Amino acid sequence: MKVLCVLYPDPKDGMPRSYYRNSLPHMSHYPDGQTLPTPQGRDFTPGTLLGSVSGKLGLEKFLKTQGHEFIVTSDKEGPNSEFDRHLIDADVVISQPFYPGYLTAERLEKAKNLKLAITAGIGSDHVDLAAANKKGITVAEVTFCNSISVAEHAVMMMLALVRDYMTQHEIARSGGWDIADCVKDSYDIEGMDVGVLAAGRIGLAVLRRMKPFDVKLHYFDRYRLDAQTEKSLNAIYHDSIESLVSSVDVLSIHCPLTAETDGLFDKTLLAKMKKGAYIVNTARGKICNKYDIKDAIESGHLAGYAGDVWYPQPAQQDHPWRTMPKNAMTPHTSGTSLSAQARYADGVREILENFFAGNPIRNEYLIVSDGDYVGTGKHSYAKKEAVNQ
Repeated sequence: MKVLCVLYPDPKDGMPRSYYRNSLPHMSHYPDGQTLPTPQGRDFTPGTLLGSVSGKLGLEKFLKTQGHEFIVTSDKEGPNSEFDRHLIDADVVISQPFYPGYLTAERLEKAKNLKLAITAGIGSDHVDLAAANKKGITVAEVTFCNSISVAEHAVMMMLALVRDYMTQHEIARSGGWDIADCVKDSYDIEGMDVGVLAAGRIGLAVLRRMKPFDVKLHYFDRYRLDAQTEKSLNAIYHDSIESLVSSVDVLSIHCPLTAETDGLFDKTLLAKMKKGAYIVNTARGKICNKYDIKDAIESGHLAGYAGDVWYPQPAQQDHPWRTMPKNAMTPHTSGTSLSAQARYADGVREILENFFAGNPIRNEYLIVSDGDYVGTGKHSYAKKEAVNQ
C-alpha cells in the first residue's frame, strides 16, 4: 500500500544530535484508565523528535520492511504540492493537527484509493468528515495521547496572561529593570473565576490543575460531569455558553470545531464577557473570529488572548494575532511536546498494524467508519456538524 505522511519541517539548524533528557517517565494508563498505545513494535527512542519530516513518526523501518511505499513530506499547499501529487493514489494518509494536510471534499474526491486517514494526535477537523463518511473512508486519531500536554499548555498560558509574563520577560531580555512597567497589568489568579468551555479529557484536566490555585471553577459542556467529580472540584455548571462567558475572568476553550462552534466567539459573544477577561484557546482557531478578538483586545474589553491554534495553519505572516497587544500566542505546539510525540507515534503504529492485519481499530480511536460517526467521533462530532478547518 502507499502511505502518505505530512509532517512539519525539520528544525532550521537540523535534527538534534542530543537531547537534554535521556528518557521519559514511564506511563501505562491515562487518568481515565485507558491504556496508552500498545503497538507490537517500536523503531524509535522515546523523547526524540518524531513529528518532523526526518523523524517520520518512527514508521519508516516498519512500513518499508512490510513492503509498503512510504512518502513523507512537508509540502502540502496547492495543487502542485507533493501532498496533492501523491494523494491521488495513496491508500493511507497520516497528518498532524499542528501542521495539517487538509483533506477537503475536493481532495478526497481525487483520492480514489484512500481508505484510512489517521490523525497523529487529537482533532480530525482538518478532514472533511461528511465527505469521508460519504466515501466510506475511515478516520482515526490517537485519542488522549496529548490531552494532558494541551492541558498543561493551557494552564501555562492562563498564568502568563494574568501575570503579564510576556511583558516582564521581554523587559528582562532587553536589559531593562522597569518594575513599574512590568507589573502595571499584572494580577494574581487566586480568587478569580476560571471557566472551561467543554469539560472533556482536556477541559477536565485543566479544571483539576487549576483547583489548587484557589480559584472559583466554572464549566459548560453538552455532557454534564458526574455529581462526584463536580463536587470534588467545587465546579459550577452553566447551562449555556452565554452564562459561562459572562461569569468568568479567565476562559479556556476546549470544544471541537463544528458548525455550531465555527466563529462562535464573535463581537456579540465577546461583548457578553466581563471587561478585562482573558481567553485561552487551545482548541481550534476558527472557533474565534480573528478580527473581533483583535478589536476586543485593542478596545480594552479583553485583557489578553493566548492560544496555539490558528486558521489556516501555518498562519499567514499578517495574521492579526501575531501582532495584536496582550497576546501570548504560540505556533500549534501544545500537543506536540517530545513526550506527546512518543505516544502518538506509538498510536499511529498501533492503528496501522491493526489496519494492515484486518483487525479492528480501537473504538476510542475511531472518528468515522463505514459511513457514520463512531467511537470518539460519535461523542465529539454530532452528525452534520463537523467542519473542515
